[in-house]
Amino acid sequence: MRPVEDTTGDLHPRYWEAQLEAARRGSLAWGFAAFFLGYGGYYLVGMVMSAFSPNEETGFDPTAPPQTGPLLLLAFAPNILLGLVPAVLSWWRGRGLRSDFGILPRRRDWKVGLACGGVALLGSLVLSLIVISVSGPPPESDLTRLMQGERTVWLFLFALFAFIGAPLTEELLMRGALWGALEHYKVPRYAILLLTALIFALIHQEAWRTLVLFFGGVAMGAARMITGRVSASMIAHATNNFLPAVLLFATAG
Repeated sequence: MRPVEDTTGDLHPRYWEAQLEAARRGSLAWGFAAFFLGYGGYYLVGMVMSAFSPNEETGFDPTAPPQTGPLLLLAFAPNILLGLVPAVLSWWRGRGLRSDFGILPRRRDWKVGLACGGVALLGSLVLSLIVISVSGPPPESDLTRLMQGERTVWLFLFALFAFIGAPLTEELLMRGALWGALEHYKVPRYAILLLTALIFALIHQEAWRTLVLFFGGVAMGAARMITGRVSASMIAHATNNFLPAVLLFATAG
């Protein structure tokens, strides 16, 4: 494995913090494997779940089931692999989550993460309104139909995962494994920022939200680019998801 070169002798006036973090951590060349295995597992599990989901032919309509609660959490099951695979490879091939990704937040991470998350939330809201005004209301998904009529502990747990769980798993994959691998091979920081934001938007597979997700990905990635730690982008991601998670629970039913 080729170690990351020491950049402490030529620190950028704005990104010195991230350069120091990159110089301290070990090689993240295995980040590409973590990304493809994590997303591959996510996609495969999602396909298997879709294939075995009850449908109208079996006498059970998933859009109007008698008890939808557990299905809400089951919808997030593939998402866990996005963070689990990078975590396992970090423990196996790397130096652990704290060293490889900077997963434990510092005071600085909270400040930068909250600021970037606020920008992501506000910008995403504005862009969503523009997209809706141009192309009309978003299409109703199976997940949206599952949430109709639910205001239970299951929906609360679903909203909680959207607020905490998804930022953890998705950031470990995108701004952790993938970002770290691209950084290891000396891809320019702004190219990494835009590339990870684009991939982040595309893997959600929600065409009408692609622009919104891309903007959010840029804002979250900015937190990672400034601090060099995934904890900052996780905080930004959670901040961006907080209001939608609250509205999700408040308006369901």
